[in-house]
Amino acid sequence: MARILIRDLDDETVKRLKERARRHGRSLQGEAKLILTHAAGLGFKEARKLARQWQKKLAGRALPDTTDLIRQDRQR
Repeated sequence: MARILIRDLDDETVKRLKERARRHGRSLQGEAKLILTHAAGLGFKEARKLARQWQKKLAGRALPDTTDLIRQDRQR
């Protein structure tokens, strides 16, 4: 697994990250890792795999037409 070193973070940023980690019950490293993982987003292969999984879960279901609901929401 790769390692990363981030230099020259200002003290206020580190303070906020530590506070955020504390609120979530994680270490500073764990919080930073989660933030970076989310910021990196899904790659194309992962997104395609996830889409296929949802297609399989929803296959055969009668899904409602939401056109009217969207139109009503836009009119609000």
